[in-house]
Amino acid sequence: MRVKVNVVPENMGDLRVVYVPRNIAEKLDLAPGWRAEISVNGRRTTALVAVKDGEGDYVEVPESFHNYLGKPPEVDLRPYISPTSVQLIKKKLKGTKLTREEIFEIVKDIVDGILTDVEIAAFVSAQMSVGMDTDEMVSLTRAMVETGTVLKFDEPVYDIHSIGGVPGNSKVSIVAVPIIASAGVFIPKTSSRAITSPAGTADTMEVFAPVEFTVDEVKELAKRVNGFIIWGGTLNLAPADDILIRVEYALRVDPLSQMIASILSKKLSMGVQNLLIDIPTGRGAKVETIEEARSLASVFTQVGQGLGLSIRCAITYGGQPIGYAVGPALEAREALETLLGGGPMSVREKATAIAGLILEMAGVAPRGAGKNTAKEILASGKAYEMFKKIIEAMGSKNPNIKPEEIPVGTHKVEVRAPMEGYVTGVYNRPITTIARVAGAPIDKGAGVKLYVKRGHKVKKGDILMEIYSNSETRLEEALKLVNKLKPITIEGMLLETYPEYV
Repeated sequence: MRVKVNVVPENMGDLRVVYVPRNIAEKLDLAPGWRAEISVNGRRTTALVAVKDGEGDYVEVPESFHNYLGKPPEVDLRPYISPTSVQLIKKKLKGTKLTREEIFEIVKDIVDGILTDVEIAAFVSAQMSVGMDTDEMVSLTRAMVETGTVLKFDEPVYDIHSIGGVPGNSKVSIVAVPIIASAGVFIPKTSSRAITSPAGTADTMEVFAPVEFTVDEVKELAKRVNGFIIWGGTLNLAPADDILIRVEYALRVDPLSQMIASILSKKLSMGVQNLLIDIPTGRGAKVETIEEARSLASVFTQVGQGLGLSIRCAITYGGQPIGYAVGPALEAREALETLLGGGPMSVREKATAIAGLILEMAGVAPRGAGKNTAKEILASGKAYEMFKKIIEAMGSKNPNIKPEEIPVGTHKVEVRAPMEGYVTGVYNRPITTIARVAGAPIDKGAGVKLYVKRGHKVKKGDILMEIYSNSETRLEEALKLVNKLKPITIEGMLLETYPEYV
């Protein structure tokens, strides 16, 4: 049925609702709480039905949903009939392998808004419980690429991506990308915002410059600089991924097949042909053992081959935070310090190792010499000069900003050593939790600054860490977690004597 659309001035976010007069609801056999299918210019989606008393020749939709539909004056309304993709999801739940065409149908219905969050959750659950083989992961990735925007550039495109899970890791790309770009390698890096970490690379980069761009703006940006770091969320790259991530976050799950497809679809959509995957491993990381890391690297490379993508994986140390800063502004300071020739050794080592592997892949450095080449570029100041060009092109108001000029949280508390001894642990997950409770990444100035790492000797009263926030309340809550979570442990060297005194 063709009906007019009236707009209700409501912003309901991602919730899709249609208010239907009773006469239309009865004619279409729609009841409150059921779903209706809405079509606009061949594009289909579904919405939750709310039935209104009275009669009319129109339906009402919230302004947020109207914008999602493209602001049409009229729509086609019909009862929602369970699509074929639901049957395909059930098929997967039973353990059956899906064809490329079947996976494409599911993904297209996700993007079009045909499937409900419950049905999408069933698809995610199927991947979690049954899994996907290499062919299915290749098909899933291709479907996610083909249902969104794909950018193309005139030169070979390289990129780096970390699977994350280690606090402080977001600053590594901010150091590595300018090194790579200053060597003449094109690296238009798209990054994510944090979901469960204290800072995504996009969150940290946003401290320096805007990170949200349109497709046309990205193409212009590529003409001005040889590399940049932007948020991919505004480019419609693999839009199914954003929907699936929202459902995964609610379920607190991250199936292997979906993680692989998520990363690779975003990169392929950006025209990337050569990709380095960073897999941090260690206690408290997403991947805790070297064996698991090798297995994951094997899956990435197999799926990459199926997609025609050149992939190299770097298994890196992730048993404690990278550097000493955790949180957008604090990490931005540390990244800039590193580009200026200082910074923590762990940041310099990881950034130059990652950048060096890309330089080898691009043929800029001989095999095995990439890291030294990257170190030379960093030490020469070329990477810092490139970074200034990058953030200026991205719209920075102060490309010459100094580390100390980056504002951090106005409230700070120190955590001191309760005893003399050696630091036996600095733990990823507690540090992450404390930084997030303090307000990171939404509060750019919130986070944790560490003063020690594993193996450091401390005296009673030495500063172990500082917690920053722009909210006194959040700072107090973060401090309460220190004793509960024990993010840093200290032990003496003497454990016991034998035989004991008698």
